[in-house]
Amino acid sequence: MHHRSTLRSLAPLATATALVALAGCSSADLSAAGTGADATGSASESSSGDATAVAVGVSDDGFGAVGELDSMSVHEIEVEFDDDDFAAMLALYTSTSEKEWIEATVTIDGITFEQVGLRLKGNSSLRGVSADDDPVDLPWLIRLDKFVDGQDLDGLTDLVVRSNNTETALNEAVALELLELAGLASQDAIATAFSVNGSDATLRLAIENPDDAWMAEWFDEDGALYKAESTGDYSYRGDDPDAYDEVFDQEAGEDNADLAPLTEFLEFINDADDATFAAELDEYLDVDAFATYLAMQDLIDNFDDIDGPGNNSYLYWDADSGRFTVVPWDHNLAFGVQNGGGQAGGAAGGAGAQPGGAPAGEAPAGAPAEVREGVPGARPDIAGGAPAADGGIAGPGRDGAAAGPNGSNVLAERFRSADAFEALYEDQLDALRSALFDSGTADDVLTSWVDVVTGSGLVDQTVVDEEAASITASITASIDGAMG
Repeated sequence: MHHRSTLRSLAPLATATALVALAGCSSADLSAAGTGADATGSASESSSGDATAVAVGVSDDGFGAVGELDSMSVHEIEVEFDDDDFAAMLALYTSTSEKEWIEATVTIDGITFEQVGLRLKGNSSLRGVSADDDPVDLPWLIRLDKFVDGQDLDGLTDLVVRSNNTETALNEAVALELLELAGLASQDAIATAFSVNGSDATLRLAIENPDDAWMAEWFDEDGALYKAESTGDYSYRGDDPDAYDEVFDQEAGEDNADLAPLTEFLEFINDADDATFAAELDEYLDVDAFATYLAMQDLIDNFDDIDGPGNNSYLYWDADSGRFTVVPWDHNLAFGVQNGGGQAGGAAGGAGAQPGGAPAGEAPAGAPAEVREGVPGARPDIAGGAPAADGGIAGPGRDGAAAGPNGSNVLAERFRSADAFEALYEDQLDALRSALFDSGTADDVLTSWVDVVTGSGLVDQTVVDEEAASITASITASIDGAMG
C-alpha cells in the first residue's frame, strides 16, 4: 500500500533520472534507474516519447489524514494547562521517568479542543529536564481524544511537537520529505507557531505520531508496530515479554499480535549463523527497504539512526508476509547536527555544526574515527561499528555487547557484513544520491521549507540562512565525497 504524498508542490525536475520507485526495488531494479518512474508522481514525456521530467511533490492535501494542516503554511498551536499539573508531571518524570498525561486546552488554527491529553514525548531529548524548563521548549505528544472519545480535527487525533537542536528544524523537515521520496514510511510535518499558557510563540516542527491510524495508512491495519526505546537495543532476551519492557513498546496493532513476532525476529538476527542469516533474512525482513533505510541515513548524515546513541526506529510487522520493516524515526540530528544542549531551537551551532565548533563534514573533537570518518554519510565498513576489545565489532546481543553511544546495532552490523546485502546497500546509495541529491531535488525541498520558515517571522533571517547553508553544505559534501 503506497502512502499518498503530502509534499508541497515543487517544479518538475529537468532530468530523466530523477526519482525512481525505490521502495521494494531490488538491486537489479535500481540499476535500471532513469526510466522516469516516480514514487509519487508520473513522468512527463517529450515529443519523442522519452521521459524527460518527473513531477516531485504532488499535492498539499494535508498533514496525515487531515486536509486542514497543509505543510505549505505555518499553523498556530496554543496550549493551556494548570501550572500545578505541569509541575507534578515534571516531578514524576524526573524521579521515575514515567510520562504522565495531563489535561490541556489546545487551540489549533482557531479551533479549540477541551480536555486534550498532553504528555512529554521523547527520551534523549528529555535528558536533564527540570522544573526550570520552559514548557514552550519541551517535546510534547498531543492527543485530542485521550479524555474525550471521538474528538479529532478532521480525523487527526495525535501530533508530536518535536524538539530540535536548531532554531528552524529545517534539517528534520527536509529529512522527512526526502525519506518519503525514497519510498520509506515517514511522518508528515508542519511548521507551527507554538505557545503555552499565553507565552510568545516559538517556531516548532510538529509531525505525525506513528500509531494505529498511521500504520493503517502506510502499511496494513492488520499488522503490528513496535518502537525501539533508547534504553534498549536489538538484542534477543528470550521469549518472555517482560524482558522487553525497557527495550520495545508495542505502539499499534495490539489486537493483531503480541510480542511473539518481534522476539522471533530478534532471535533470528542475533543467533542465526552467518550462512543462515544471509540465506534467510529476507523471510524475516524487507531487505530492500532496509538497504534504502541505511542508504538514506547515510545520505542525510543522521548519526542518531538505528545504530546511533538514540537507537531510534520503529519495527512494523506484516501479518501476511511475516516480515518486518524498519521504520525511520527521530531526525532532529539529520544533516550533521549534534546533541549539545538546549531544547527546541535552543542549541547553538545550527544544522551541520559539530561539538567543539567543527564544521559540517568534519569529525568533532574526540569522535572515534571508526564512527565518523569526516564525510557526511560516511560509515565504517560495518555500519556504526565501534571496535570491540578483541578487535572485532561490538554490537548489541553479540557477546553481551550493548547498544549505546558510538555502538552498533546487530541488524545493521550483520546486514553490512553480508556481501549480497552490502551490494544492495551500495546500489541503493548510488541510486538515491543520484535521484535526490545530484538531481537538485533535495535543494528544492530545502528551498520550499526555507520559504515556509521565513514566512513565519519567528526566526531571524540570518539564522535561517545559516542553517539552510549548513544543510546545503552537507548535501554538497555527500556529492563531492562520492565523486572523490
